[in-house]
Amino acid sequence: MSFLRVLVCILFPPLAVIDYGCGSVLIVFLLTLAGWVPGVIAALIIVNRRRY
Repeated sequence: MSFLRVLVCILFPPLAVIDYGCGSVLIVFLLTLAGWVPGVIAALIIVNRRRY
């Protein structure tokens, strides 16, 4: 995970997960609307998990 991706996760979480699919973007967007911290945590988890 690059420093730039972490920075985008912190500043605007839905933009950081845009290449992980529509479902991930929607979940992170809704969590960001509910509160900034849950959105950031969800974005960091999604970006940090491995793709197979």
